[in-house]
Amino acid sequence: MDAQIYAFDFDGTLCEDRFPEIGSPRRATISYALRLKEEGHHLILWTCRAGEHLDRAVEWCASQGLTFDAVNENLPEVVEKYGNDSRKITADYYVDDRSLMPA
Repeated sequence: MDAQIYAFDFDGTLCEDRFPEIGSPRRATISYALRLKEEGHHLILWTCRAGEHLDRAVEWCASQGLTFDAVNENLPEVVEKYGNDSRKITADYYVDDRSLMPA
């Protein structure tokens, strides 16, 4: 299977939503992300956090053993394909606590 791109939200997904603080880890989601990374998939941290709050989130993820191929931006191959780094993150899967799938 080819590598897929997974975009992970932070607050409410990788940790409990306690913004601007960082909530308790959501272990099952972190384990899932780590397994995907081990399998060779690409991970993007996709969050509304910015500045110092984003820096703290990235550091917190690293402390959980979780690193990303991109943070709030598209992968280089996606930028090359479309000729820009759109505000919309291109991924095969979006992992978010506020997702809605229509019937």
